[in-house]
Amino acid sequence: MPHKVILVILDGLAYQVATHAMGHLQAYVQAGRAQVYRLQCELPALSRPLYECILSGAAPIDSGIVHNDVTRLSNQRSLFHLARAAGRSTAAAAYHWVSELYNRSPFDAVRDRHTEAPELPIQHGHFYYADHYPDSHLFVDAESLRLRHAPDVLLVHPMNIDDAGHQHGLDSPQYRNAARRADILLADYLAGWLAAGYQVLVTADHGMNADRSHNGLLPEEREVPLFVFGEGFSLNPNARPRQTELCGTVCSLLGIPHTKPLCQELLR
Repeated sequence: MPHKVILVILDGLAYQVATHAMGHLQAYVQAGRAQVYRLQCELPALSRPLYECILSGAAPIDSGIVHNDVTRLSNQRSLFHLARAAGRSTAAAAYHWVSELYNRSPFDAVRDRHTEAPELPIQHGHFYYADHYPDSHLFVDAESLRLRHAPDVLLVHPMNIDDAGHQHGLDSPQYRNAARRADILLADYLAGWLAAGYQVLVTADHGMNADRSHNGLLPEEREVPLFVFGEGFSLNPNARPRQTELCGTVCSLLGIPHTKPLCQELLR
């Protein structure tokens, strides 16, 4: 059965913080209505390469997006390309690098900040370009897109957790509280998304270290959460999803043709 999907990428959220700071999401897990998994991000543990990994299924060494300064369109078939090829609708409220990967590069704020372009892979978009752009505004952007367009797949990508980590480091109240605020914001929307029939995945691109950065092999840099909500998921506690399998898993939930790797154990 085809589903609609919302994919939330909480930029920079380390698994170890997600285990204790995301009280609302964990309440679903404890009630048996969701499941959380520990993922290891691909290398390098940098944002733009891992956006490409999550959204196309290609590891950075295969995609060629090997650091944050590779500014070009993706050469992969992303989740958005596959959804559009199958006649499904797409939307994203996300950092501007996502627009650069899949719509137009380089990003032109006047042209691309608010995108309404049926011919592009991401048809409906609100793209921001300041790391301190408030998560509260980003979630409103996303919900506005959902209510206006009812997209089959919606990407929601806030940045404040990562921004706090770069300013204050992993073991700081600012970083932990940014995660707590994101959890509270999700609490405003999650029940409505599920009631509307969406399957919801909440994950991160990478974690954060005590040096206020990420690009290495430390567990706090590489281990990220994956929360799953909705009737399309098995909630199998023994599933072992990989970051490269998220694109294919979402495509399977959407019921669209694809050849991407996926974690079948996640699905009913």
